Amino acid sequence: MKMPMGLKIVASVALLGVAVWLGTSEHFYKSALLSIFFGVTLTSVVLIHFRVRPSWQDVLRVLGGAALFALVDFGFLHFRPSLAGITSYLGICSLVILGLRAIWSRGPEQEQMALAFVPALLFVTSDWGSTILLGWTERANPKVLDLYLFSFDSSLRVQIAFLMGQAYALWPWFRAAGTAFYIGLPLVIGLVYAGQLLRDRPRAVSAMIAFLVTGPIGVIFYNFFPAVGPVHVFLSEFPWKPIPTEQVTRLFLEPIAVAGLRNCMPSLHMSWVLLAWWYSRGLSVWERGIAMAFVVFTVFATMGTGEHYFIDLIVAFPFVVFLQGSCAIGLRWNDTTRVIAVVYGLLLTLAWIAMLRFALKMFWISPILPWACCVLTVATAVFVQRRLETAMENHGMQEPAPANSVPVAVS
Repeated sequence: MKMPMGLKIVASVALLGVAVWLGTSEHFYKSALLSIFFGVTLTSVVLIHFRVRPSWQDVLRVLGGAALFALVDFGFLHFRPSLAGITSYLGICSLVILGLRAIWSRGPEQEQMALAFVPALLFVTSDWGSTILLGWTERANPKVLDLYLFSFDSSLRVQIAFLMGQAYALWPWFRAAGTAFYIGLPLVIGLVYAGQLLRDRPRAVSAMIAFLVTGPIGVIFYNFFPAVGPVHVFLSEFPWKPIPTEQVTRLFLEPIAVAGLRNCMPSLHMSWVLLAWWYSRGLSVWERGIAMAFVVFTVFATMGTGEHYFIDLIVAFPFVVFLQGSCAIGLRWNDTTRVIAVVYGLLLTLAWIAMLRFALKMFWISPILPWACCVLTVATAVFVQRRLETAMENHGMQEPAPANSVPVAVS
């Protein structure tokens, strides 16, 4: 797309102005840049940047810009120095350079830079805005349904979340590894998106849409089944004092008033890493290995920290199939495989929500029943997702782009 010179200059000045304003704002520094989660999200921009355009000149520009921000903010404005702040400066500078290259590049490279810059910007802004949506959900749902999730987990005759929490408490190295993967979620999203952008643009765009809509759609489901996680309900009794199974059978189930973000059902952390794993298909072995490592350690971390119940992770599987089917832009909306994925994922997710709310007694008949339902849910989700993958491949979404389609800077 050819942009008039005047518009390019205005866009460049606006981009630089916003970056300077945010980078030197004390309020933004304290409310966003000091957050390790937001800092990691901005770091994912650096990953996308140098995966798509490896350039020593850009490396020096990013480092120089971050150093300048640090000098002004820490030296003259007297902000409290922090590692999160420094990594955030790197991300801001990388985002600005990507934006400038998207504005001033030409031809195929401009399209490549735009496809790197726009999703990176959206990833950052969506992460920043997620707290607003979660705050609204907490105000709209003063009571939570955690006792229902706890009862289901207990019907398995083993409290997996409590056992994982005990493992976290006993093995600091295990907790540190899980926490690193938990906080590092934006990095695997950036890794997979950048990899597919170089390999298969339609698939990259599909992945980008799925990653972005997961949050807003997930918040809608949070309102269907508000829950906060066992650590917020059991407090100091988590993870060492779970209610014995024989007592849980007599537990009176009702909504309870508990403070905390309503972000349990389904687990969006699990949803995002599943999307990353499924969209990493076709990438290199090391990229696929990193994506799988995030899946494994996210299972540990979500429960080990007490933020999720086991069933939250199970319901994430059909939820992700619904998302991926909805975002399969390479297939027609009336494509049978796509329709099956969307309908299956949505209906099974809603069915789980209904059963957990109104049919919990059924799962207490025998531990075989809840375990069978969990296994069947995961197995059918994987089966439907693989069929969706095959359909997308047959429609040409897996054809690799020519290696020389976009010039790569190595300066």
